[in-house]
Amino acid sequence: MNRRDALRNVAILMGGAISASTLSIVNQGCNPVSKKNGELFTADQEGMITELADTIIPATATPGAKAAGVGPFVAMMVKECYPDTIQKTFTAGLDDLEKRSKSKFSKSFVTASAAERATVLQEVVGELQKKKDEEKAKENAGGGKKSPQTASKKDPNFFQLAKELTMLGYFTSEIGAKQALNYIPVPGKYDACTDMTPGQKAWAL
Repeated sequence: MNRRDALRNVAILMGGAISASTLSIVNQGCNPVSKKNGELFTADQEGMITELADTIIPATATPGAKAAGVGPFVAMMVKECYPDTIQKTFTAGLDDLEKRSKSKFSKSFVTASAAERATVLQEVVGELQKKKDEEKAKENAGGGKKSPQTASKKDPNFFQLAKELTMLGYFTSEIGAKQALNYIPVPGKYDACTDMTPGQKAWAL
């Protein structure tokens, strides 16, 4: 499976809830990375990305994102597929997580416990949801019409991008496809409409 096919698949996995920036990669392909400033992420930031992915998809009855090698995948995707503006948003988001973790627990995000990392991330998500609700309220107050400025915003926020890429990396990995999803190496006939029982795993794509 190439990267473009994988991105199409994650759009299906997420029920279509995927940012315009990520969808544009499907249509345009990936851009070469500028090497003028060296590597995009430090070793510490790459460690943070791994722990962030594992906080989004932790180990439960099946292995989590860390076991599936999702962290390096997310770092690679941000470095190789997204423009500078989104790369800056992502690195700023990592810096914000680190500051929050040190302020709240006097620990770096990487050395914080899983519960502490989840608390930091929930705080970020809560603030983003509040901002989204406020924007929606303003939109409704204006008759439900988006302003040109709001309508033109296509770039995902830090958490949205982290979540998209974590899901993409996990569900297209061997662990995600074979253990978190129902996997058939040699599928039979295609049935477009089948009933699923409670707790049944979705099918690997």
